[in-house]
Amino acid sequence: MSDSLVNLLNFDAEAMAEFFTELGEKPFRATQMLKWIYQFGVSDFEQMTNFSKATREKLKTIAEVRVPEIIEQQESDDGTIKWLLQLEQGNAIETVFIPENDRGTLCVSSQIGCALECSFCSTAQQGFNRNLSTAEIIGQVWAANQAMKVMPRNQRVISNVVLMGMGEPLLNFNNVVAAMNIMMDDNAYGLSKRRVTISTSGVVPALERLKAVSDVALAVSLHATNDTLRNELVPINKKYPIRQLLNACKFYVQGEHKRKVTFEYVMLDGVNDKPQHARELARLLKDIPSKVNLIPFNPFPESRYNCSPDKVIETFRNILKQAGVISTTRKTRGDDIDAACGQLAGKVMDKTKRRFRRENTHVNIADIKNRQVNSGRSL
Repeated sequence: MSDSLVNLLNFDAEAMAEFFTELGEKPFRATQMLKWIYQFGVSDFEQMTNFSKATREKLKTIAEVRVPEIIEQQESDDGTIKWLLQLEQGNAIETVFIPENDRGTLCVSSQIGCALECSFCSTAQQGFNRNLSTAEIIGQVWAANQAMKVMPRNQRVISNVVLMGMGEPLLNFNNVVAAMNIMMDDNAYGLSKRRVTISTSGVVPALERLKAVSDVALAVSLHATNDTLRNELVPINKKYPIRQLLNACKFYVQGEHKRKVTFEYVMLDGVNDKPQHARELARLLKDIPSKVNLIPFNPFPESRYNCSPDKVIETFRNILKQAGVISTTRKTRGDDIDAACGQLAGKVMDKTKRRFRRENTHVNIADIKNRQVNSGRSL
């Protein structure tokens, strides 16, 4: 593969049509290409038999279908699967599949690392390298289907996609929106807009911009009920404080029938889990169509926080319920393989000045490949 080749995974339907038009082909070739790539999982142009031989030969000289390479797979006792995907320059990202009885959710990453420095999140402690391309985002969905030996045309195992992996999606706006367009395109993965969720820590201008181009489901990492505490837990709050963020959330669902914002709230023992916090949260959300997802804190090495006891979480949820706020407690999945919420780390060649690292995230990619060769394992 060559860097001079155009990676077709970077194109949503509109961009794909422009590509084929510039190639001197009819625009309907874009629809055919999308179906081959996403519904049939085909990356070899020779297998795309409804293209002429001349077109296939031309495509080989200028284009490719290149996805991130899965270099390690871990499976949890609860069925959760985590993949480590290699990118260039020694970076790696993590993607997680969470199976349920009625759905299968894929949690994808949008950046290599994260620049927002939320104090309770392992990903944030790894530093930041760069945004992922559209190909690297949608490529996680493609690679997961391949790893599970699923052809989306005939069998849909991934029914939901959440952009809740490594990174802040709204700081990679254009590439994330293009990837979501592919996820929802009937000629690609065909997911409902209610089954694609973007999670943000509160990049208010980008959230306001998102409403103009997409209406996917929205999740907001809130985690605190006042600016003083949220400034500590989610530092972007210093730029876009709670009231400004909540106004943007209300605007996002305005005019949409029965749409709700999901507010994510990590439960930190003695920090944000007191009854007064629950009452403050109910007051904050009283005018916003919403539900609250209480997330038991998932520890990681050198974290200074502990998870709230089950009884405290139950009391918090009951206070919200009594105030008329819909709330659930997220079931922790994949924590035995560090695949739970806030635990994703991958491998980040940090370009910031942060130097803290989890010891077990110094992933040596060459060592992983050697282990696979020596064990005869293939992914």
